Amino acid sequence: MDCIFCKIAKKEIPKDFTYEDDEIMVFSDINPIASTHLLVVPKEHITDFLELKNDKLFGKLANTIQKMVKKTELKDKGYRLVLNGGGAQIIDHLHFHVVGPVGKKVKM
Repeated sequence: MDCIFCKIAKKEIPKDFTYEDDEIMVFSDINPIASTHLLVVPKEHITDFLELKNDKLFGKLANTIQKMVKKTELKDKGYRLVLNGGGAQIIDHLHFHVVGPVGKKVKM
């Protein structure tokens, strides 16, 4: 498999992590669209959101996203969570974007 996120998870490609555990990794997007633009990625290769069947992993992803919003101090500054699927994603490996600050007055 030639998935860049799988290679990062296997440490074949070096990456500085904002957060990492046995199942999830968080790192900065290579092409950020805001001052904070993190990717929250399961280490297991899951191609699309519709393939995510593990409720425990889904809960852990949600918890990690909440932690990242707080850690990056976006809680009261506005943030956007983005999930692309169904062929809309550039990399076919499930990942969530945490982007901010965004709000009514912030342009992206």
